[in-house]
Amino acid sequence: MNNAGSDEADAWSRARHGDPDAFTLLFDAHRDRVFGHALRLVRQPHDAEDVTAMVFLEAWRRRDAVRVVDGSIIAWLLVTANNTVHNLERSKRRHRAALARMPEPAHEPDHADGVVAGLDNRDRDRRVRDAFAHLSAADQNVITLCVLEELPLAEAARTLGVPLGTIKSRLSRAKRRLGDLALAPATTPALEGGAE
Repeated sequence: MNNAGSDEADAWSRARHGDPDAFTLLFDAHRDRVFGHALRLVRQPHDAEDVTAMVFLEAWRRRDAVRVVDGSIIAWLLVTANNTVHNLERSKRRHRAALARMPEPAHEPDHADGVVAGLDNRDRDRRVRDAFAHLSAADQNVITLCVLEELPLAEAARTLGVPLGTIKSRLSRAKRRLGDLALAPATTPALEGGAE
């Protein structure tokens, strides 16, 4: 010890009565040995540092329980290091077991892409609805039957009472108008479809 005429038992007696300087002397005298012992047990320097800190915290907290053997507290510190490591290992096992019992978290996709797509789709859908509303009744009918309901052209022709060729030309023209109206700039007023 650095203080002349002071032995470890005397320093511990003073530390036991709350003398922080005496406790610091003991810490300085034994920390490397406690750390080395802890490192042999836990193998990771940062874990050994934690164990060392907990051992000396226990020594301070339980000053009345520390035993001085042959004028030294090192044996008590080393046994306390063993107990601290066992407690830490038990705690880690419990933590791992608790994690193992937990169900795997469901993968949650990033909702930002869906929100952006929804906003894009909402704008697109609004533009298509507006464009559809500006088509003539004949164009709306042919788009409804052939595109939205996916009826065969022949069935749409029979439903509307027109020849198959008329349905084909109306459908082509209606798709073109719908596309032009849907893609028109929002500030440009859309024009209704022309005569058949």
